[in-house]
Order: sequence, then C-alpha cells, then structure tokens
Amino acid sequence: MKKILIVEGNPTEENKQFTVAGIQTHTESLKHSLSYFTDNLIIDVANPSSDKNIHKIINNLDSYDGLIWGGSSLNIYNATPEIKRQIQFMQECQKKIKKILAICWGMQVAVTAAGGEVKKCTNGSQKGIAFDIEINENGLKHPLYLNKSLRFNTPAFNFDEVVTMPKNSILLASNAINKVQALNFKVGECDIWGLQYHPEITYNKMINLIIFRKKRLLDKGAFADEDEINIHIKNIEEENKKLDKKSRMRELENWLNYLNLE
Repeated sequence: MKKILIVEGNPTEENKQFTVAGIQTHTESLKHSLSYFTDNLIIDVANPSSDKNIHKIINNLDSYDGLIWGGSSLNIYNATPEIKRQIQFMQECQKKIKKILAICWGMQVAVTAAGGEVKKCTNGSQKGIAFDIEINENGLKHPLYLNKSLRFNTPAFNFDEVVTMPKNSILLASNAINKVQALNFKVGECDIWGLQYHPEITYNKMINLIIFRKKRLLDKGAFADEDEINIHIKNIEEENKKLDKKSRMRELENWLNYLNLE
C-alpha cells in the first residue's frame, strides 16, 4: 500500500469559508477523486501555511511514496509569510519525495521553489474552465497523457502563469491563455509533473466557486457584470454535459499508475 501526502494550498481561514458555503476544500476534492480509482492508499494531509507542527511533517517526508499539491486562491508573487512557508516546504519535499503531482497553485509553488518564475497572466484568465489545451509532441510521449485526447477542455481557475520554467523542464501542453499548461522537471531524484488546470475538480464545483467569489471577481474586473457571469456559468454547464468523469481525471489516474510502478 502506497503512502502519499496531500498538501492543502489554502490557509485554514479560506477553507472555513469554503465549508460554510457548502463547497469542498481542495483537499476534500482530491480525496474524493482519488477514491474513484483506488482505496488502497494511506493519505496524510499537510497545510504549510497554517500547521503549527509542520516541522514534524518535514522530518517525516522521506516516508512518503508520493505527494499531490493542490490549488489555492493565493498569488505567489505576493510573497506573504504564508506563501513563503509553502515555498520552503515545497523545497523540502523536492529533496525527500521522489514523485510529485503539482496541480495549478501546486505547480506554481513547485516551479518557484525550483528557481522558475510565476507572474500575473497577460493573456487573460481561466475562470472555471480552460479551453483548447493542446498536448505537444513531448506530451504525447509522456505517461501523464496516456489515453488523453490531443486537444481538450477542462476545469481550471487561475489568473497567474509560469513565465520561466525551471532548468531542464519539458513543456507538455499549452493553450492560448497559458503557454505552460503542463510540464515535467526534476530536482535531484524528485520527479515533478505539473498541471495548470484541475483534473480532480468538477465543473459543478467550479461553478460554485464562481458564485462564491462573485464579488471578488467583479471587483478585480474578471467579469463586466452579473449578466456576463451568468452567461459564463451557462457555458460551463454546457461543457459539463460533454465531459465524462474518467476522461477529466485521466492525468490523476496516470499519476497513480506511475506511483505504483515500483
């Protein structure tokens, strides 16, 4: 039985707001999606922004077969103490854990910890959905994308992007919003698969997040008005009718297969 660590990217206060709103935390979404494929995992959870005993987890990192680092509403260039703690924790993970799946915020933390750079996206944003992600030649050869469609739409929520990949990174997929939709790089013996989108989160949750963050999204100019939000939600609802569960989560399934290789 494999033992993995799930890292929660949102501080505890943000997750309390999720719970009050009836929305799964990102860790809960990950656990739920993993359970679709297997119940043969030992799962621990860490929150480097909020856990007071994080040093105990750091001392035990080499006991894990793999790590999945999920999403967050944070922006890494803000460099708050909570964000710095996450970057430092990721650096420790890259020293001691051999297989990491880094999703959205997780990829941005992994890239930053390894010397890459993340900035606000200049081509727009992905609010609940990413359109027309295309797997490149390197991606087609990579186990991350086994049995995945060459071009696909998928749940996603981000306003930032990787602008400089770590040394020796391999770009795997892109779209018009984010050149780096997926990448692979290594730090020592640690093999990081990074995704800018969310195979583990449903479109229904993305819609709930848009509603939950409505005021915040309007204040930052992500939507012109509530009518635009409603139209956008209807578009996601239509997309949801086209996407089957297993196809959406193919990357998660492929990483689990990779985890079980040895």
